[in-house]
Amino acid sequence: MKIRLLAGLLALGLAAVGCGGAKVDTSPSSSAAPAASGSSAAATGTVKIAINPWVGYEASANVVAYLLKNELHYNVELPEIKEQLAWEGFETGDVDVIIENWGHPDLKKKFIEEKKVALEAGSTGNKGIIGWYVPKWMADKYPDITDYKNLNKYASLFKTSESSGKGQLLDGDPSYVTNDEALVKNLKLNYKVVTGGSEAALLKSATQAQEQQKALLFYFWTPHWLFDKVDLVRVNLPAWADGCDADPKKVACDYPEMDLDKIVSKKFADTGGKAYELVKNFSWTNEDQNAVANDMTNNGLTGEQAAKKWIEANTAKWQAWIPK
Repeated sequence: MKIRLLAGLLALGLAAVGCGGAKVDTSPSSSAAPAASGSSAAATGTVKIAINPWVGYEASANVVAYLLKNELHYNVELPEIKEQLAWEGFETGDVDVIIENWGHPDLKKKFIEEKKVALEAGSTGNKGIIGWYVPKWMADKYPDITDYKNLNKYASLFKTSESSGKGQLLDGDPSYVTNDEALVKNLKLNYKVVTGGSEAALLKSATQAQEQQKALLFYFWTPHWLFDKVDLVRVNLPAWADGCDADPKKVACDYPEMDLDKIVSKKFADTGGKAYELVKNFSWTNEDQNAVANDMTNNGLTGEQAAKKWIEANTAKWQAWIPK
């Protein structure tokens, strides 16, 4: 898989953090929060969880960070690092945990198999799917637009000042790894991939497209809270089959469903003790992640506040992650 890899309705003035999707509280006072029980126990150590630029990732990271701080008494650092660059941190010691990995077999080969500085730490429980979407009003008005074979017929609807006379396919953060350039070329589509710059740009465009009935074809993914707020319809690309995306330049198939996983440094796995066990045990649903991400983006909560809210409402679920 090559994401992705590779998120009131939406405040258009979203606070920009990495992708601009949500606010992450990384202040010193936050990363050394007192235990929920009121204990004054000294911190056990420090865990560095990379923050990649999309709000679903930030939701998972903040929940794990809150439990590390308040249940196991660790300090937690949340450095904001682009998706692929975070893997370099396993070698330099700047990153202990990538809490949500979208495939990246090339990086797994380099850092896990060859350099042996990282390990897989199990599934997050989240099912990730990347795809192309249009607002529902377009699918209602042009029912055959959801078949990629008909996209060229509608290319003129998607022209923008940035698409060089072709239809525009809007992508997100430049650090997101996608197959879209290859797909446009190999499926012979009269479209140009235009980088929106952030998750926030995609959210704003999708919201406006549905509310104002603007034409939009864009790259997006699930899990994401946006699907609970805006009606979107996925465009059907040629069905994914094992190996169809093996050569990045020849990709002509859709994105697969992925079981998102966690990656940790080998040093953290060897010496992280209960912190490593908690990370390894962490597993929740798309609905869980969307609830926290929605609070961070639309309800004015910081990452720590949103995590605390979810944790207080889901005691049985997270207690199963705490090492005995």
